[in-house]
Amino acid sequence: MLGIPIMIGQIGIIVVGFADTIMIGQYSTEALGAAGFVNNLFNLVIVGSIGFAYGLTPLVSSFYAQGKHRSIGRLLKNALAVNTTVGIFFTVIMGVLYWKIEWFDQPDELMPLIKPYYLILLTTLIPILLFNALRQFAEGITDSKTAMWILCFGNALNILGNWLLIYGHWGLPEMGLSGAGLATLISRMVMVVLFIIVLIARPRYWVYLRSCLRARVNRRDFLTLNRMGWPLALQLGMETSAFCLSAVMVGWLGTQALAAHQVMLTISTIFFMIYYGMGSATSIRVSYFVGKAAMDEVRRTAFCGFHIILAMALVLNVGFWQIRFMLGGLFTDNTAVLQMVAGLFLPMVIYQFGDCLQITFANTLRGIMDVKFLMQASFIAYFIISLPLTYLLGITLGFGLVGVWMSFPFGLTSAGLMFLVRFLKRTKAANT
Repeated sequence: MLGIPIMIGQIGIIVVGFADTIMIGQYSTEALGAAGFVNNLFNLVIVGSIGFAYGLTPLVSSFYAQGKHRSIGRLLKNALAVNTTVGIFFTVIMGVLYWKIEWFDQPDELMPLIKPYYLILLTTLIPILLFNALRQFAEGITDSKTAMWILCFGNALNILGNWLLIYGHWGLPEMGLSGAGLATLISRMVMVVLFIIVLIARPRYWVYLRSCLRARVNRRDFLTLNRMGWPLALQLGMETSAFCLSAVMVGWLGTQALAAHQVMLTISTIFFMIYYGMGSATSIRVSYFVGKAAMDEVRRTAFCGFHIILAMALVLNVGFWQIRFMLGGLFTDNTAVLQMVAGLFLPMVIYQFGDCLQITFANTLRGIMDVKFLMQASFIAYFIISLPLTYLLGITLGFGLVGVWMSFPFGLTSAGLMFLVRFLKRTKAANT
């Protein structure tokens, strides 16, 4: 009941990613390559911001289990303040990076497309963080449907905006890749406004809204949210960097390799988002039972979530493997790109077990509020193991794009094993 609405919302995000990639790819291969580079850079920050907002959920869920509604409203106000501050911080960091974009040594023909698209996406960071804070608050009180409906509407608006602004329909200017960026900005701002309207309109939220309006931003909650948020942001950010920073290395292999990498990342994101939807539901239930001091239920919930995610992985991988030669054609008709995409399915399938393992137990550790370990283990898995292997297999040994993707299973599986061992130790210690 908790997980399916979250998964539907996540699938909506995937649909937008598909639509973006398909529409941009049909516009031009150069636009697809430029979008792949910029999106991968911003995905690192966006996923980190999502991780930061995740720090709110276990706190809200624990208070919800104890019936502390005023404390939840106070946390919401402080979360909005903290997320705005973090949004400004990320915007400044990415703004500075814009002036050094040549450092990444991307193909010269892509730079006139990369720069305007980059600037538009830069303006979307604060709306993303505000929406994520509102979403995590709602899911923490077991309302996962509201965010789902708002995400679905926002995603539909984004796709419509793409169609209008990329190609110039209904008398609007043909803006190409910049049109896709503008559609994204509009949809993300609309979603924040809609969530605020829902808070005001629905009686269920009034008790929290009253407490939120009366509360003050205070040092204790501000620090607590930062202590929870930053390790989660770094954990997800380091995981994503294994994929996003690999795009920089792929760019050294040429425009076609970068386009194929973007197509395959869009496809693989389907799996990640669906798994993470159920992982988030697992985290919410784990936090609830932590609030009830029921550690046996915490362990039972964690392994139940893992079994469900494994079952979903089996169904998805069998289905997508059957159509692996067809999927690339949805995005581009470039023969070389299509051949590269088909060759990446095997390494993607190989890392699915590790992905399921790390998603489940990262979320259970988040649920029991053991977030510092997540940051430490992720650094080892993704920076010490995965990224050096990406360079070794893809560049040094000359395996190219397939070599880059063959490095991913090592990082994901090692992270999952470390998270699992930590969870077992922490829950055993709590029982004794």
